[in-house]
Amino acid sequence: MEIKEIYNNFLQTTGIATDNRKINTDNLFVALKGDNFNGNKFALSALENGAKFAIIDESEYKIDDRFILVKDSLTALQQLANYHRNQLKIIIIGLTGSNGKTTTKELINAVLSQKLNTKATIGNLNNHIGVPLTLLSFDSSTEIGIVEMGANHQKEIEMLCGICQPDFGYITNFGKAHLEGFGGTEGVIKGKSELYEYLSSHHKTVFVNSDDAIQNKKTTNINRITFGINNTANFVNITKIETNPMLKIEFEDTTIQSHLIGLYNANNINAAITIGKHFGITNDKIKFGLENYIPNNNRSQLLEKDTNKIILDAYNANPSSMNAALTNFFQLEEKYKVAILGDMFELGIESSDEHKKLIEFCFNQEDINFHFIGKDFFAHKNSNTNMNFYETFETFQSAFPNQKIENSFLLIKGSRGMSLERTLDLL
Repeated sequence: MEIKEIYNNFLQTTGIATDNRKINTDNLFVALKGDNFNGNKFALSALENGAKFAIIDESEYKIDDRFILVKDSLTALQQLANYHRNQLKIIIIGLTGSNGKTTTKELINAVLSQKLNTKATIGNLNNHIGVPLTLLSFDSSTEIGIVEMGANHQKEIEMLCGICQPDFGYITNFGKAHLEGFGGTEGVIKGKSELYEYLSSHHKTVFVNSDDAIQNKKTTNINRITFGINNTANFVNITKIETNPMLKIEFEDTTIQSHLIGLYNANNINAAITIGKHFGITNDKIKFGLENYIPNNNRSQLLEKDTNKIILDAYNANPSSMNAALTNFFQLEEKYKVAILGDMFELGIESSDEHKKLIEFCFNQEDINFHFIGKDFFAHKNSNTNMNFYETFETFQSAFPNQKIENSFLLIKGSRGMSLERTLDLL
């Protein structure tokens, strides 16, 4: 079936579903496949649960005209999303980077939605499936779509750009994330810069942090709008930054008291300010949007539990984000501080060295009690009296009742697979 015909069927539905257990009435079900599942087997169930049509790619499951048979369901989903994007003809902002993508996306959305009908990637649906689903959630009332693009190997951002065709782009940073898939730090820079290559070849515009030397160099021949700190940029400049521990910034005649933790979030806020101003959002509305954004989902959340204050940043971790979080934590003027840190994943052959470097980064912080959790940290355990090492979360859990952590400021950070938010139940 031609993509135009599939699109006409899509227009008769209430949206896309890929899980037959989560069907809304008149959805279009797309039968995707994975290593351990075959969505074709659940297409009939999806229709029985209320779906209007089902896209399948195995002919044996086609029973009647409600089943749309294609060569490959995933490819059909991606083509459908691209076709929809071109029918809507809306402005798309593409966003990627090693750290801070989701937070920055939410900040941009918080600002732009003060004036424009804006939709953004939900959660972190930012891969080869999530990006099409995001695009297909936009409709004729959408004025600007913010599409987060994640990647862990070369050519992935290129492929996602081909689907969403961004008009504007922003890369948060180049950090030590997914080193295994990208093949090292240079591979990360090359892979993320595929967004720049797309925007340059299509004569589009990038937003650039002028304080980032690598990004400055890579965007000299692209139409760009820059922001920075203390008059380094041509558009928006933050003139003052404070953390106590919430981040407060000043630009032009405006002061913004955010709910975000850490100096590293200053650039994320500045990107949102810059993009907002470019699209005509006034300073007072930018202030309102940013001050009313409250982080969740274990991302830089400031919590209080009994007598303790907690920075919960357990959604993900890599050497760059861990270093930034610790640098901020070290600067906080608190009497009793505890850092609970979990292993960083997907670092490949550099994993051992990066975990060792992070431990060494903490050596001179004798006033902080460190708890390193996971086999990669455990492999570099030492005898420092303020450093504790646990090979698993379970061993940490067993030892935790003896810690008696009270009236302290805690940082909890680790890769998603470590699930360090479980620590909250121990406090």
